[in-house]
Amino acid sequence: MRAHQIMSRRVIAIRPEASIADAIKVMLSHHISGLPVTDAAGKLVGILCESDFVRRAELATEHTRNRLLTILLGADRAAREFVKENGGKVEQVMTRDPVTVREDTPLAEIADLMERRRLNHVPVTRDDRIVGIITRSDFLSAISGPLTSATGYSEDDNQIRRSVLANMTGMPWQPIGLNASVRKGVVTLRGVVRGENARQAAIVACEKVPGVRGVDDRLQSTWPDPEDDYGGGDFVSLQAEPPTLDDEPL
Repeated sequence: MRAHQIMSRRVIAIRPEASIADAIKVMLSHHISGLPVTDAAGKLVGILCESDFVRRAELATEHTRNRLLTILLGADRAAREFVKENGGKVEQVMTRDPVTVREDTPLAEIADLMERRRLNHVPVTRDDRIVGIITRSDFLSAISGPLTSATGYSEDDNQIRRSVLANMTGMPWQPIGLNASVRKGVVTLRGVVRGENARQAAIVACEKVPGVRGVDDRLQSTWPDPEDDYGGGDFVSLQAEPPTLDDEPL
């Protein structure tokens, strides 16, 4: 298998000049632990992760070193740490030049990379533009197929699952973090949807698949209201200014 077969195509991103407060709000409201950072041209320039907030002045967890150790480590490193621990903008805290993979990168190579570099998120890029993101949970979803024979899932269930995912892929209302499993014709849906209309669309997309006997709706409706929304579609880029309604983010 390759990156494009398991990556999440719906990616929420933020601009480097956005505030840390806005970034945290987005990560919490969308239940994501990694937030790609893109410039005005859509080029990936960094990534913001939960680990970037472990050492922060607001929490009194910033590095405190005596003068001798600071001298040994160097003024440049001390300055970088101070900016990361006290900065108020995404570009001051993010990890620059994140590790990326291509759409055709084999999963074995990605797994080795994530393990060796201790990464939880790997952006998938095409010509420096992000087209997807792979997290450790995506491997969990991918492995469910080969294990179906040991867990009571049938090949019919596998086919139903593939059809369900095909019906939602690329749709503007597709749930973020979509996870669909099927057992004895019953589809269990997990993920985050924009609202009730998006929830119903996901359910209908399942019900129209031949062989579906029912839908176990476990979707979460935690998106902002439309007037507070950052946008829909496959990609959202947040500006430094307060977000406004946008019909078609990337």
